[in-house]
Amino acid sequence: MIIQSDFDGTLTEEDVSFALLDAFAEGDWRKLYEQYRQSKMTVSAFNAKAFTMVKASRDELLRVAREDVKLREGLRNLVSYCQERGFRFLVVSNGLDFYVKAILEDVGLGNIEVYAARTQFGPDGLDVQYIGPEGKVLKKGFKKAYTKLFLKQGYQVACIGNGPSDFFPAELAQHVFARDALMDICKAKKLKCQPFEDLNDVVSGLEKL
Repeated sequence: MIIQSDFDGTLTEEDVSFALLDAFAEGDWRKLYEQYRQSKMTVSAFNAKAFTMVKASRDELLRVAREDVKLREGLRNLVSYCQERGFRFLVVSNGLDFYVKAILEDVGLGNIEVYAARTQFGPDGLDVQYIGPEGKVLKKGFKKAYTKLFLKQGYQVACIGNGPSDFFPAELAQHVFARDALMDICKAKKLKCQPFEDLNDVVSGLEKL
């Protein structure tokens, strides 16, 4: 069993990327976000374009991320439970790799597998790329590509998420834990899922599988 979790808004209570864009973007990133919300732009394209507006250093971005982030209750319990059961817990996120890994390392969970946007810092802003399982840049379908890989490898997949982009892996997964926008989409699409408030709820759900 693979437990495939989103990061921003799922393992954290806030969307870290939004906090960073609010603090550092030199431009109207929310205009781009509206295009994404209206399905005129993929989430990969949104992040790639929005973060070119950010000229701050890695240290500056991490300072804000660490100040603003609050991990969702139950994360350690979830990770421990997966270790005890022999489940492979990992993060597949449209967020940026440098802050996802740093935040997990800060709380002693740096050994968690993370698949997220590869980020390079430069004078023209952040260069954000989504690298798929085959090592190629993906313009869309980042999370879904990894779910497909895990299923092909013979795993069952339990998906945990909160946002619209999490619906794509959820469609393929055998089990879905949802909240917020993902919950609404699952209901509208009649996709079976289990709601969660915190990550202890996910542990309770996994125990019943």
